[in-house]
Amino acid sequence: MNLHHATIRQLRGFEATARTGSVTAAGRELGLTPSAVSLQLKQLEELAGMPLLERGAEGFRPTDAGRELLHAAALIELAIADCDERLDAMRGIERGTVRVGVVSTAKYFAPQALAAFLKKHPTVEMQLIVGNRGETIGAMADLQADFAVMGRPPRDIEVEQTIIGPHPHVIIAPPDHPLAGRRAIAMAALAAETFLVRESGSGTRLLMERLLETAGITPRKGAEMGSNETIKQAVIAGLGIALISAHTVSTEVADRRLAVLDVVGLPIIRQWYVVRLAEKRLSPAAQALWDFLAGSGAGFLPHLEMPATPQ
Repeated sequence: MNLHHATIRQLRGFEATARTGSVTAAGRELGLTPSAVSLQLKQLEELAGMPLLERGAEGFRPTDAGRELLHAAALIELAIADCDERLDAMRGIERGTVRVGVVSTAKYFAPQALAAFLKKHPTVEMQLIVGNRGETIGAMADLQADFAVMGRPPRDIEVEQTIIGPHPHVIIAPPDHPLAGRRAIAMAALAAETFLVRESGSGTRLLMERLLETAGITPRKGAEMGSNETIKQAVIAGLGIALISAHTVSTEVADRRLAVLDVVGLPIIRQWYVVRLAEKRLSPAAQALWDFLAGSGAGFLPHLEMPATPQ
């Protein structure tokens, strides 16, 4: 048996069945009869020499071998789409769709940068996939995103990465907090504070846990929150303090609704990156956006205005 003889139609029938869980739904999506899809699946499993789908309570789902084939089929579809866009580029046509993964913290500058790119390339279509760090890495690994904007590239998969610009992290508190306005606050002074935290999988949470562990502090954790906006409002309300990206709080600090604590060793300066799988070939449109973010993205990063120290 040899999968080199598999056809695109067979792979698409298999992918649609695995995704929808139903031969009937796959046939409806592809404009084929259920019997035609079933025949394609039978032929594909004969070529693979093992079952690719198994029936569960909610319909068909891929076996381990099926998941391997799904990954290969996704690469094939992307290669075809990339080739199509490259041929268009050779004809002098600037078009294509770029799928960008954006970690939720980056939404405070990424949309402005992407909008500026689209002004220069109005015929390019843009699809944003916004999520936390784990979700964004998953979108790249599953080839749903051409590349991603994030604060720390993954280490467990092989990627290409380019720096956009600096990404500072600070500790915020309500303006009337006893430590607000004090200079050179020792980390030990935060040991009794309640820290509001992002959800598991968030890069900001990982950074906070590493910072406090290094300082020998076991934090008193408050509520776990799924967004920077919720954390900011909770800090404003006096429910605790938080480590957060400085790029998410520039407006609130300027308006004196939040205070940045002058903690020794902070801000922590990380970097913003554009990241893609090493195996991923970018289409001309995606490459143009990658180059734009790498070359001009830093100009869209928010500037944190530190408030004057109260007298």
